[in-house]
Amino acid sequence: MTNKNIGFVGVGRMGANMARRLNSLGFSITALYDVNRAAAEELAMDLGTFTCSSLAEVTAAAEVIFTVVPDDAAQLSIFAEPTAGGDTLLTSDAQGKIFINCATLSPSTHREVEQRAEEAGAQTLEACMASSINQALEGTLYLMCSGKKAVFDSVQEVLLPLSDGGKLLSYIGETGQAAQLKALVNMVMNINTAGLAEGLGLAAALRLDLQTVMKVFSQTGANSRVLATDGEDMVNRDHACFFSAAHAAKDSGIALQLAKEQGLDLPLAAATKAQYDKLAALGFGQLDKSAIAELTFPGRGKA
Repeated sequence: MTNKNIGFVGVGRMGANMARRLNSLGFSITALYDVNRAAAEELAMDLGTFTCSSLAEVTAAAEVIFTVVPDDAAQLSIFAEPTAGGDTLLTSDAQGKIFINCATLSPSTHREVEQRAEEAGAQTLEACMASSINQALEGTLYLMCSGKKAVFDSVQEVLLPLSDGGKLLSYIGETGQAAQLKALVNMVMNINTAGLAEGLGLAAALRLDLQTVMKVFSQTGANSRVLATDGEDMVNRDHACFFSAAHAAKDSGIALQLAKEQGLDLPLAAATKAQYDKLAALGFGQLDKSAIAELTFPGRGKA
């Protein structure tokens, strides 16, 4: 256990459960911040800690700071240049601090944040997560980390309790590479999810028994991890959110941009993103990614 003070910026379900996990093991959580002040205050009461009214307060109160924000714009905003004015994590107190950035972002954003932090005397590590909210609370997150190896080594004490003692912890390489790999993980996951939704949707249209279909899928080449996580939810229309359709669209978009930069055409990834974009346009963007089945099962959709 570290004796360093730990802060969190972004305490939605992932960030909050990571904070709960570390707090349950005796780590010192000294600063919480979220644009949703009520969420931060509720978590602070649970953990017996403090809610900060500004990003600057987080930097002052903690030595290791996790950031778990939704997108590139939010990440760049919280790491705004100090000279730009306004609230930022990069205050004069940032000297010597370590920021562990867990959001799924564009690789270029991770590199830009690293540069800004270093100019302020701080260090960063990207720690991309390939797991969901239950794993955050259980300490079984799959973490892909990139940045300076010395920084990665220096924060092992807070990463190990989040990643099953390090069994699910990987160092990928220089800054931006973990984000690249995370984008590929989610791109393939999204394609598999869309494919499963089409297979089960067609099976429903053919009036096959869906429990039998899923059993056969699980024992053949149609098997996949998303069959285990999303199959029943697609059949039962239970789309309680663990990984939103909107995030699926965003992450597939990051992968497609990487492909464009490499001169590659990825038609399956493009078709999958189009499906998730359509889902969001129908007003289902905040449902779980399993809700893509609403586009493929007969008689579903907006109705």
